[in-house]
Amino acid sequence: MSISQIKGNTVDVHLWTPVNEVESVALDQLRNTASIPWVFHHVAAMADVHYGNGATVGSVIAMKDAVCPAAVGVDIGCGMGAMMTNLTASQLPDSLKALRLAIEEQIPVGFNSHTSVPKIPLGIDNKRKKLFNSFNLLHPGVQERRDRALVQCGTLGGGNHFIELCLDENDRVWLMLHSGSRNIGKEIAEAHIKIAKTLEHNQRLPDRNLAVFLVSTKEMNSYRQDLYWAQEYAFLNREVMFELCKSVLVKFFPDIKFEQPILCHHNYVAEEVHYDEKVFVTRKGAIRAGDGDMGIIPGSMGTRSYVVRGKGSEESFQSASHGAGRRMSRGAAKKKFTLQDLEEQTAGVECRKDAGIIDEIPGAYKDIDKVMANQADLVDVVAELRAVICIKG
Repeated sequence: MSISQIKGNTVDVHLWTPVNEVESVALDQLRNTASIPWVFHHVAAMADVHYGNGATVGSVIAMKDAVCPAAVGVDIGCGMGAMMTNLTASQLPDSLKALRLAIEEQIPVGFNSHTSVPKIPLGIDNKRKKLFNSFNLLHPGVQERRDRALVQCGTLGGGNHFIELCLDENDRVWLMLHSGSRNIGKEIAEAHIKIAKTLEHNQRLPDRNLAVFLVSTKEMNSYRQDLYWAQEYAFLNREVMFELCKSVLVKFFPDIKFEQPILCHHNYVAEEVHYDEKVFVTRKGAIRAGDGDMGIIPGSMGTRSYVVRGKGSEESFQSASHGAGRRMSRGAAKKKFTLQDLEEQTAGVECRKDAGIIDEIPGAYKDIDKVMANQADLVDVVAELRAVICIKG
């Protein structure tokens, strides 16, 4: 059950974290969200909830006949993937630097793209072709981005996105990654958020950033088409990166075998039934945790991550947190922490240890163990992972 609640003008907010541990600006966002006329039943705030651009990160919102694009976020379809291998820790070399560099050479990070469309297995390649065959149906403002979107498919991006090689409690080696819909998803989101803000029915909202589209309107139909395209692109992006990572690992470990990946979005819209009503559910910084659903909840560089199985809590709209959640902004982290702090907090992890990733230091994030304890009613832990290689954008 939720730990605390706050009042909104339309519905209440149920939080899986103490109210006094949430920033006041995030609480204001949640109250504004709970005052949207179309919001349904209540707003669910996950254990990692924190202030976000436009809408709160870690919020799950059900709406009747409406969708708020800011409640999805600009990285549409951002999410996780994890894949167990047959390797064990004893088979890894003493130094993992060469393996890290090889993965970084294969997968562009930050703003970078592939120099050409990467070669991938036929089944995934067919999915890519089918997806891009419908590119001309997207918002006119992104039409010139087709070639860029093609070469960014299978790339990491920056910020909190990562590729990790991890060990579980039994010293089995896992491959885990976190990425989204790259620049094309951002541009699609921003174009539609801009349109939503101009619509008459949104002019009296407490926060225009929370503007919505209404069903059976041309604006909603256009957004849904582009949204679902971007969600599929983000999913494909992670599948392509897995294939590229696997091609590197096979060179280092010729006998390696891979289990089927666990893949999940945590910035997306789904059409679901809750409390006997069909609703649009937006999860921004939250995974689906229906009964038996597999998911991934990462910590941060140098801390544990978790593979989980959902318990199907209706109060959370069958959701759980998407990670540890930030406890300070990137700017604040850069001011507070030093390179020595980064070295100490990522000890034992093969990763960059330079000023370019200091805003991703573990100390900038909430305590993942406390986050997991606060949502013990939402998920069961299947595997506990600790990183031995971490690649950041």
